[in-house]
Amino acid sequence: MNAIFTTRNISLVVAVIVVITTLVGWWWSIAPSQQDVKLRAQAVAAEKQQTVVPGYTTATALIDVVDTLLSKSGGYITNDVTPPGIFMDNMPNWEFGVLEMSRDMALSMRKDFSRSQSQSLENQFLTKAQPSLNFDSNRWLLPSTEGEYKDALAALIGYRDDLANSEAGSSQFYARADNLREYLKQVEKRLGSLSQKLSASVGTDMLNTDLAGDPNATSSTPEPNVIQNKTSWFELDDNFYEARGACWAVLHFLQAIEVDFADVLQNKNATVSLQQIIRELEATQQTVYSPLILNGSGFGVLANHSLVMANYISRANAALIELSELLNQG
Repeated sequence: MNAIFTTRNISLVVAVIVVITTLVGWWWSIAPSQQDVKLRAQAVAAEKQQTVVPGYTTATALIDVVDTLLSKSGGYITNDVTPPGIFMDNMPNWEFGVLEMSRDMALSMRKDFSRSQSQSLENQFLTKAQPSLNFDSNRWLLPSTEGEYKDALAALIGYRDDLANSEAGSSQFYARADNLREYLKQVEKRLGSLSQKLSASVGTDMLNTDLAGDPNATSSTPEPNVIQNKTSWFELDDNFYEARGACWAVLHFLQAIEVDFADVLQNKNATVSLQQIIRELEATQQTVYSPLILNGSGFGVLANHSLVMANYISRANAALIELSELLNQG
């Protein structure tokens, strides 16, 4: 009887642990909501008694996105080695999408937005922040990923504060059409890659167009004329949540750009073009009511969440290309 009683107690304890772990994991899997970037920048400036100068809103958007990555429910999960984080899959991919877009923005701020020309010095704060954000996203031993990202956060805050210091600050943010175009080209490449991965959920035969347009172009190794493009069943939800996280992050950055580059966009009559891109990306953040990411065929009975996500991203990407061309015009 004692042995049976003990076995029942152990089973009950295990069951309770499993239920609690599952509930905590579900809570941690809820993605953060979208913030109003403009109001957030104004609130921070008022709290610190600073002026919202060009670049202040973009810097604040990047700071808040990185801070959310570290301080959301469950904190940073990708490098967790204990339950429930180690068993979670969707949130780490969401975090990676956010991180990739944050790295692109930090790089653009370092090499373009903060510099007046190619021969100018790099900003002291951004030269610390950008490499720290590129630290291994899955390391839990010292130096830990969180520690490096917190260092990046501190450097970004230093840059923003220095930017707002009109008397002694040495940091600058140059809101020019060429700078903005360089950043948008990076976003185009990210979104284009994400769209291709999502579209491959149904599997298609694609003609190889890698060398199209240049009769003298060559590649390092021969490639087939027809390529089978098919995402593994195990990677479907990974690609979906990576794209969802990337769109969440770039939404904040584009909203900040609308503020900091208002004069540039107005001069090019491009404000509405950027607003349409933002609207397309907002659609990627709609609630997913299905407990699973469905992968029906293109015109099948079941939905295909990857194709729906790819549709919104492709539309945003096409609009980004048009906006870049518009900014390039005199």
